[in-house]
Amino acid sequence: MPSDISPDKPVGALVSGLAVVRYLAASNSPVGVTRIARDLELNSSTCFNLLKTLVHEGLVNFDDSTKTYTIGLGVVELAKGALEQSAHVRMVHPILQEIATSHRVTATLWHRTRGERVILLDRADNEATIRVHMSIGQRLPMYIAALGRCMAAYSGLDTDQLRERFEKLRWEKGPTFEVYLAEVEQVRKRGYAVDHGSYVEGVTTVSAAVLDREDLPVMAISAVGFSGQLDKTAIKDLGNLLKARADRVSRALTGRAQSSAVT
Repeated sequence: MPSDISPDKPVGALVSGLAVVRYLAASNSPVGVTRIARDLELNSSTCFNLLKTLVHEGLVNFDDSTKTYTIGLGVVELAKGALEQSAHVRMVHPILQEIATSHRVTATLWHRTRGERVILLDRADNEATIRVHMSIGQRLPMYIAALGRCMAAYSGLDTDQLRERFEKLRWEKGPTFEVYLAEVEQVRKRGYAVDHGSYVEGVTTVSAAVLDREDLPVMAISAVGFSGQLDKTAIKDLGNLLKARADRVSRALTGRAQSSAVT
């Protein structure tokens, strides 16, 4: 969030729109615009425009015959997403803590969002004095770093489509597309990806994807540490652990075994 935006200066239109949504969610019967505007002390024209926008976004329903409004199923969709993410965090956090403690790394859980991006939902730190810190809510391009190679491996994109997305990525010391493509293919064979300082120089990341029923990536579990602390043996052990735990989460989410990669 930009530093010049203060909680003391909320966006008026957004506050009013949310007030309308809450009002309709609490209403036991359809309500007309005049009553909504009066009860919420809004300008009638402003209230009407807010309702039109909310109807367009699926958060509010409009009955043309009675000229009244009710809460829409779009709100249920938003609530479902929030509840699912919260459940995912509670389920996966002990796994993150296990990874962080056993390998002295920072373990993270990333969730796929709209616009081909991922958001950091949770993390677990180790007890080392110096460690990699990442902020909850941080967003990244979906195909960057180790988690990006995992997402790419199961995305269903062809080579040209993947190249188009790769060319938009910004790395500190990025690989060529040919190297990136070969590393994506490795993920399909062994089940995890490694980034040796390509995204952030001096930092190594190992990731494994969590897949849905269609074997599409919905989340990624990652381990982040300083490159000097992780030799080849440690990285392989870490990768196999991440794959095993990601497969476990996939099974929990889908109710079936995953067979997309072998160790």
